[in-house]
Amino acid sequence: MSAPKINPHPWTASVLTLFPDVFPGVLGCSVIGSALKDEKWALEAIDIRDFSYNKHRSVDASPSGGGPGMVLTPEVSARAIDSVARKLGDSDDPRPLIYLTPRGRPLTQKRVKELASGPGVIVFCGRFEGLDERVIKARDMEEVCIGDFVLAGGEAAAQMLIEACVRLLPGVLGSDTSSEEESFEDGLLEYPLYAKPREWEGRKIPEVLLSGNHKRIREWRRAEMEKITKERRPDLWQSYTKGIKEK
Repeated sequence: MSAPKINPHPWTASVLTLFPDVFPGVLGCSVIGSALKDEKWALEAIDIRDFSYNKHRSVDASPSGGGPGMVLTPEVSARAIDSVARKLGDSDDPRPLIYLTPRGRPLTQKRVKELASGPGVIVFCGRFEGLDERVIKARDMEEVCIGDFVLAGGEAAAQMLIEACVRLLPGVLGSDTSSEEESFEDGLLEYPLYAKPREWEGRKIPEVLLSGNHKRIREWRRAEMEKITKERRPDLWQSYTKGIKEK
C-alpha cells in the first residue's frame, strides 16, 4: 500500500514579526499542532529585523510630526513584506496580506471562512506605535482588528487569526460537524453545554437534554441560542432578525 501523498502547498501562514521565536506558540498545541505536524497546513515566521540596513538591526524611527513612541520604517518593513511569495505553487489566488491593527475592520467568522478557503495568509505583526502608513497603502494591506482593545504587538492576535482559520481546514477537527453549531455559524451565539454528572453543586442538567427526544433538544438549543444572542450581543441579534425578515 503506497503512502499518502503530501500536499506540496498546504494552506500556509507566513508571519512577519520582530519575535519569530514566539511561533508556533499555541499553534503548536492540541489539534492545531497535530495538523501542523501532519502537514495539513504550514507555518513560517520571518524576522523583520533580518531586513534592516544596519548592523544594529534597527527597524524603527521617531514619528514625523512628533509624538510618543516609534514607528516601523517603510524601507525595512517593505523589504520584509516583499520577501514573501504572495502566490504558492500553481495557485492563481494570492494570499491576502493582513496588518493587525486596532483601527482595522473587525475579524468575523465569515471572513475567517473566506481566509480558510484560500491558499493561506500573510500576517504582519505591528509593534511600537505601528507601521508607516505608506507601506499599508503601497502594499495594499488588509487592516484587521480582533477586538476593541490594544495589545503591545500583533503576535498574539496573529496566532488567534491563524488558529481560527486552521481549525476550519479539512481533516483538522475530529468531526466535520464540530464547527457547525458553534457561535457565529448561523449568526447566533452557541447554546449552553453540559456534561456528566447529572447534578453538580446543586445545579442540574436541564431535563430536556436527558429526554432522548432529539427534536425537543434541537428546539431547546435553538431557543437558548436566540435568547443568549439577544441578551449579550444585540448587534448580532439585529443582523439575525433582519436576515430572517429578508428571507
